[in-house]
Amino acid sequence: MDLWNSVLLGFSISLEPINLFYCFMGVLMGTLIGVLPGIGPVATISILLPATFKMSPISGIIMLAGIYYGAMYGGSTTSILVNIPGEAASVVTCLDGYQMARKGRAGPALGISAFGSFIAGTFAVVALTLLAPPLAEVALQLGPPEYFSLVILGFTLLAYLAHGSMIKALMMACIGLIMACIGLDFISGFERFTYGIATLEDGIGLVPVAMGVFGIGEVLINLEESIGKREVFKAKISNLLPSLKDWKDSLLPIIRGSVLGFFLGILPGGGAVIASFTSYAVEKRFSKHPQEFGQGAIEGVAGPEAANNAGAGGNFIPLMTLGIPANPVMALMMGALVIHGLQPGPLLLSQNPDVFWGVIVSMYLGNIMLLILNLPLIGIWIRVLRIPYPFLFPLILLFCLIGSYSIGNNKFDVLIMSLFGVIGYLLRKIRFEAAPMLLAMVLGPMLEDALRQSLIMSGGSFTIFLVRPFSLAFIGLAAILTAFPIIKWILGKKTRLAAELPKEDHS
Repeated sequence: MDLWNSVLLGFSISLEPINLFYCFMGVLMGTLIGVLPGIGPVATISILLPATFKMSPISGIIMLAGIYYGAMYGGSTTSILVNIPGEAASVVTCLDGYQMARKGRAGPALGISAFGSFIAGTFAVVALTLLAPPLAEVALQLGPPEYFSLVILGFTLLAYLAHGSMIKALMMACIGLIMACIGLDFISGFERFTYGIATLEDGIGLVPVAMGVFGIGEVLINLEESIGKREVFKAKISNLLPSLKDWKDSLLPIIRGSVLGFFLGILPGGGAVIASFTSYAVEKRFSKHPQEFGQGAIEGVAGPEAANNAGAGGNFIPLMTLGIPANPVMALMMGALVIHGLQPGPLLLSQNPDVFWGVIVSMYLGNIMLLILNLPLIGIWIRVLRIPYPFLFPLILLFCLIGSYSIGNNKFDVLIMSLFGVIGYLLRKIRFEAAPMLLAMVLGPMLEDALRQSLIMSGGSFTIFLVRPFSLAFIGLAAILTAFPIIKWILGKKTRLAAELPKEDHS
C-alpha cells in the first residue's frame, strides 16, 4: 500500500463519527488536564486507561493520544496566567509568558502559543507520516538479537529520564524488572515470585501500578504542597490574535522549535520537556535582544511551545516503528496497545494498518480541533482554574478506585493501586523517579523474550549479539551512553580538584 492510499485509509477511519467523538474527547480532556496544574498526562492516561477497554482499539488509542498532545496545548494557559506550569513541558513558558501577562499582553501570549502549537503539531504529524513507514520497513529486518540490543539501549536511556541521580534511575529500573518477572514463566510454566498468591500468577498489572504511582501519588503530594493557594490572573484578556509584529518576531522561533522539538522527541529519553528547554536556549542565542528574555519576549513563548508540541509528535516514532516507548506516556500507550491485543512496533503497520494510520491521521484532525478549542475557551479555562483542589482531588481518587476495580473486577487490583499510591508518594518525597520503574515493567518481558529466542537461535552462544551489525551497533551505542556520565563525572572531579589546589605564588 503506497503512502497516499495509506493516508486515505487513515482518513476513512478517523472520520468515522465514533472515532471523531473520541478524538474530540481526548483533546478536550488533554487541554483540561494541561490547564489544571499538578495532574499531567501520565496520571490522566493512567486513570482513564481502563475506560478504553470497552472501546475498539482504534478509538481507545486515538483518545489516549489526544489526551497527550492536548495536554501540551493546555499547559501554556496556566504558565501564562498563573505562573504555574500545567504540564512539565510548559515550565519554560512561565519565564516570558507570565511577564507578558503582567504587561497586559496575556492575549497575544495565549494566541501565539495556540498558533505555534498548531503549526508545530501539524509539522510533527506530517513528519511522522513520512518517516514512520520507511523506519518500520527497516525495523522489520531486525530479529531477536537486534531487539535484545535495542531494549538494552532503551534501558540505558532510562537513566536520562530521571531528573536526578542516574544511580537512582537504574535502581528503579531494577525494581521494575523484578516486578516484570512476577507471575508464570511463559516458557517453563513455573511460578515466579508469587508466594502462593493465586492472583499474582498473571503478574502485577501495569495499569494499577501506573494509576497508583502517578494518580494517587500525585494527589497526595499536591495536597501536601497546597497548590490550591495559587492566584489566577484577573486582568481582562483581549487581542488573542497576534499582531503582524508578533508574527514577525515569532515565525522563525516557531519553525526552529518545530524542527528541533520533533527530532529531540524521536530520541528515547528526550521529548517535550528537553525540547522546550533547548528551544528557549536556542532562541535566546539567536535573538538580537537576549536581555529581553525573562522580561516578556514573545519569542520565549513561541519557540518552546512549538518545541514541546512537536516533541510530543516525535515521541510516537520509536513506539510506532520499533516498539520502544520514549517516555512514561508512551509506555502507557504501549501497554494500551498490548492490552487490546496489538503488537507495537513494525508489525503494527503490517498487521494492523487501520490502527496505525487511523491514529496518525487522527492527529491531523486533533490539531485542528485544538486550535478551534483553545482560543474561544480561554475564559472557561480561567474559570476551571478557580476550582478548589479539595473538591477536585476526591473526584480523581474516585476515578482511580473505579478504574482499577473495573479492569478485572478484582479487589486485589485496588489494593495494588493503593499500595503503589503510597509508594509513589514516598518516592517523590525521597526524590526517586517512578518513570524508570514503569518503563522497565514494559520493557522487561521484551528483554527476556528476545534474550531467550536469541540464545535458542545461537545454541546458547552470546556471541550472536556481537556478530550481527545492527545488534553490535545498538550495544556499542548503549556502552557509549553508559560511559558518558561516568567520564563527565571523572572530568568534573579533576576540575574540582585542580580548582582546590593552592595556586603557586610567583611573587
